[in-house]
Amino acid sequence: MLTRRTLLQTIGTAAAAAPQTETKRKRPNLLFLFSDQHAYDMMGCSGNRQIQTPVMDRLSSEGIHFSHFFSTAPVCSPYRGMLLSGMHPLNNGVFTNDVMMIPGKGKYFGESLRDAGYRTAYYGKWHVLGGNRVRPIPTGDLRYGFDGPFLSNNCTTVFDAGHAYYWNQEGKRTLYGEWEPYAQSKQACQFLDQQDAAHPFAMFLSWHPPHDHGKKEQYYFYDTEQDLMDIYAKSNPELRPATAQVDWSERRKQQYRAYMAQTTGIDRALGMVLNKLKEKGLDRDTIVVYTSDHGDCLGAYGWHLSAKDIPQDCSSRVPFLMRYPGVLAPRKSDLLLGPLDLMPTLLGLMGIAVPSSCQGRNLATAILTGDDHATDSVPMCMFHSGPEEYRGVITRDWTFTAQRVDKEFHPLMNVLYNRKADPNQLHNRFMNNPGVRKQMLELTRHWMSQFEDTLVSCDELRASGIAWHYPEDGSAPNRVSPLEWARKAKPKALKFHEE
Repeated sequence: MLTRRTLLQTIGTAAAAAPQTETKRKRPNLLFLFSDQHAYDMMGCSGNRQIQTPVMDRLSSEGIHFSHFFSTAPVCSPYRGMLLSGMHPLNNGVFTNDVMMIPGKGKYFGESLRDAGYRTAYYGKWHVLGGNRVRPIPTGDLRYGFDGPFLSNNCTTVFDAGHAYYWNQEGKRTLYGEWEPYAQSKQACQFLDQQDAAHPFAMFLSWHPPHDHGKKEQYYFYDTEQDLMDIYAKSNPELRPATAQVDWSERRKQQYRAYMAQTTGIDRALGMVLNKLKEKGLDRDTIVVYTSDHGDCLGAYGWHLSAKDIPQDCSSRVPFLMRYPGVLAPRKSDLLLGPLDLMPTLLGLMGIAVPSSCQGRNLATAILTGDDHATDSVPMCMFHSGPEEYRGVITRDWTFTAQRVDKEFHPLMNVLYNRKADPNQLHNRFMNNPGVRKQMLELTRHWMSQFEDTLVSCDELRASGIAWHYPEDGSAPNRVSPLEWARKAKPKALKFHEE
């Protein structure tokens, strides 16, 4: 039975600031490396024997391998908004793809690092400007504290050497001249070459792959460098159980081969940066993180509207590897955490004050002490004009989400999976386990209350008349958050299906 005491533990107990583990140890650097659309089960260290990820596997063995990190909103922009702000999508503004993170709603991650004396840098995908993707990110407060080197192409799905590009420091479009992740990693290595042990730095590197290039018929299309494709050319990939029930075609297997090839490419790019860090003698004093914004379904459950968005593990469960030599002993952790927790937790580990605007949990103490039971759940929320709009929660025992009752009932959005008895999530218990469903609804409602989420929908926000993106003419951006709009508009609160 889910008691009130358990609910309070779930929502609010995990956290305080991290204690000093070495009184004379210098403040650590931060190397935050993340890819786009890398599912948890696509690493050797997560048990996948058909993929080659030796660098990730080594990083897993050298630090903490978090096996239960879930993307609260498994789509690109909302994850990035939560990472960079520590705030819920209704507060930071990034409730769906291609909308803007609103400046000035709190002290954001980059601003906290900059104000603590860190040299900051950002390379790669951005995707929180909103609107037209093919334009540079303006200098100033729309970079949210990343005032050092900033080289991004905002958002694109074209990675090949002949077309991949970035906006240089003068705002000019510049071709990389090689596969995008390799070029971006070289830019990051140039930044590391300029660093020394006397000044702390925080560098974020966001790779696009293993993201698809778009859809052809009902299949998403992937490819990459030929030498990477050759690794898997003769393989006979074992598809996920949920996929095997739907589609055993050669075309689906080729999709797997190309996806794994891209992932191996990201592994090599990761190795380039970690080797440079070690070459510079900075690895001992640097917190290294590798993670991703969401997974990739690769056709699982017959899901063809998107490669992600749904709450199942293939979409929501992602890698999270963290190394901090001399402070974090290598181990595997099943601590439950999500993107809202990243900013406060990393600031806590770095000894930097966590801004009051952060809505995530500072889990630094839990990580330092090995308390994997400091949290009991991760909230889930998706704002989308299509069927993939839901709220829910993931616990150690259950994955649960539900749609608003005015949405046409979709069996992939109204789910209740027993995580232990059904790890492949093949048996949806939403309709035949009303007791557990009621408990999960109660927990979901408690999480929503923390964020003042009244089940406002993506369509209601889009119909508000507010420009949720940076204006094309460069005029002053909107500073009204979705939450502020919802408080005034008071959209009609609706129930969930089967509530």
